[in-house]
Amino acid sequence: MTTIQALRARFYGFLQTNFSLSELPNIEFALNTDPDKQQFGDITSNAAMVLAKKLKKNPREVATIISSHFSDPSLQKIEIAGPGFLNIFLTQEAFKTIAQELFIEKDNYFQIDEPHGIWNIEFVSANPTGPLHLGHGRGGIIGDVLSNVMNFLGYKIGTEHYINDAGVQMNKLGMSLHIRCKQLCGEAIDLPEESYKGEYLVALAQQCIDENGKQVIEQPDSFFIEYGYKHLLALLQKTLGSYGITFDTWFSEKTLHPHAIQEALATLAKNNKTYEKDGALWFRSTEYGDDKDRVLKKADGTFTYVSADAAYLLNKSNRGFTRLIFVLGQDHDSYPRRLEGIRQALGLTDIQLECIIYQLVSLKEDGQQLRMSKRAGRIIGLGDIIEEVGPDVARFFYLNRKADAHLEFDVALALKQTDENPVYYLQYAYVRTNAILERTKDHTELLDINPEDAEHLGQAEQLLLKKIAFLKDLLVDISENYQVHLLTYYLLELAHLFHNYYHHNRVIEPESVGQSRARLLLIILVKDTFERCLKLMGITRPEKM
Repeated sequence: MTTIQALRARFYGFLQTNFSLSELPNIEFALNTDPDKQQFGDITSNAAMVLAKKLKKNPREVATIISSHFSDPSLQKIEIAGPGFLNIFLTQEAFKTIAQELFIEKDNYFQIDEPHGIWNIEFVSANPTGPLHLGHGRGGIIGDVLSNVMNFLGYKIGTEHYINDAGVQMNKLGMSLHIRCKQLCGEAIDLPEESYKGEYLVALAQQCIDENGKQVIEQPDSFFIEYGYKHLLALLQKTLGSYGITFDTWFSEKTLHPHAIQEALATLAKNNKTYEKDGALWFRSTEYGDDKDRVLKKADGTFTYVSADAAYLLNKSNRGFTRLIFVLGQDHDSYPRRLEGIRQALGLTDIQLECIIYQLVSLKEDGQQLRMSKRAGRIIGLGDIIEEVGPDVARFFYLNRKADAHLEFDVALALKQTDENPVYYLQYAYVRTNAILERTKDHTELLDINPEDAEHLGQAEQLLLKKIAFLKDLLVDISENYQVHLLTYYLLELAHLFHNYYHHNRVIEPESVGQSRARLLLIILVKDTFERCLKLMGITRPEKM
């Protein structure tokens, strides 16, 4: 347990004992890392404000009791502010211990003790009917970074891409590719309204003809389904690989047909959650808040995507997962209620299911917003974005906005090699830490920094130390609320604090060895934190720029 965790535990224990509470309400106990509010202490708490309601007392009265009676070796003093906020100040010895813990424990400092459940995080899950488009980059980065954070904290995580390789969309792909091949072979034939019109199919059709000859057009649509699927899935995997995303499992929808689906439908029927009407089999989804009941099997005997979803949830349960996260675009905003209804109807009581819905992405280039249209065949490819700005910039720009807000991807800013570009700014900060440490090679008295060097840390280092230690709380919050964009905000704030510290404090002063060694210890901690966060975000860490 870290010094901050131990202090928090003793503080909460004091509140329970002193006020005779069987359990505490939700109380803040947060490191103060705002450079403009350091006069309000190192830790702030609303304990008195929260408990006052429960105890039916004045908040300042409760605050006075706490500040007068709570003591701890790490505590310098507690001040009461405003109507009853508690501003907690730490001792210099506490800061020394925090620095030593960070230096010795490294990644272990930030990991949690007993993560619960076996998690399955599914994201992207694009149809293998065309290139990944602009929006897929957002779902990809949300799922990938969340998986990185959860793995880092010690959770058991399985990442998954669901391949929609069965059903109507695959038939449409085969039909569209077949027609494109016929067109290239001179046939006067138009694409029907319901076909895929993207230019990528023209290139794929030409490749198909080059490999198989013009006689390939005599093949049935099933040939073109398989050909298109194979090549487009490979393209999808290549694009994600260049984006830094891999999956533990590529799950094929076809494997659910028909046996797994039949098993799921039998379970729903056994639980009295289906009925027949107009020759079709229906799921009673309105019992779970859906706007209408959903068809599971059509009158012609074909299964719908809802039946496949039911089989898929049952499959995840059979594989031992207890927590399911789906990362979905805003066009799937009705899915969470539907999936939750299926979960309950199947009786999967040992599974928790959550969905992250992300909003649209638009592309801004030369001051103009580019428009994308699937119907017209104008698709802005994720692969094109990655090639244009690079995977590091693409990942950061997609991540640097909360999921439920619209994201505008500014290409001009992404291409800048100045501090205006946040990726450049962060990587430059990381390179600066390396440059500082590199200069110690000329000073033998400053080599082999060790935990004891924390003895000479001063007040100037305290804010950065708190910011570094705060990462633990941030990562835990991300594992609970899935707001992965907070990692970018955190690292930009850390970079700003570091640059400001560097401009106001000379790190290497040969005439003051103790202070220099302490400051070098801090620089190592800053470097480690940049490295840790950039790795979690999947962004490279250059040694020089």
